[in-house]
Amino acid sequence: MEKLEGRQAPAFSLANENGEIISLEQFKGKNYVVLYFYPKDSTPGCTTEACDFRDAQADFEGLNAVVLGVSPDHAASHQKFIAKHGLPFSLLVDEDHAVAEQYGVWKLKKNFGKEYMGIERSTFLIDPTGTVVKEWRKVRVKGHVEDALATLEQLTK
Repeated sequence: MEKLEGRQAPAFSLANENGEIISLEQFKGKNYVVLYFYPKDSTPGCTTEACDFRDAQADFEGLNAVVLGVSPDHAASHQKFIAKHGLPFSLLVDEDHAVAEQYGVWKLKKNFGKEYMGIERSTFLIDPTGTVVKEWRKVRVKGHVEDALATLEQLTK
């Protein structure tokens, strides 16, 4: 997959944990969007990443950024994940992984000798014009949210 950095972000409209449709378009001209793709609700790495975004929520809001998580999990799974960890942002349902494919993060993965298709942990920072200004692929959770925040701070100076 070629890089999306410097290009228009692929448009999307997905249901969140409450069935409300969230689209990239609704943030145009208003907010930065931190769009992060993660493999599965309530797994160790994904929980750490979500909680790191939660803990930095006020900082992102202070920089006019909206955090949105995306995974192939269904709405009820997202609701449980949000409730258990007090997540203050929407988690979007991409059960058919169409949006993950648009962003090039639906990949062949290997785990314990098994091959399967799944989300490659990735984050895209989209500016208010809808342009991807930074992308992180194959994200390592430790320190990632701080890195994303620092990048946003540089952009908004």
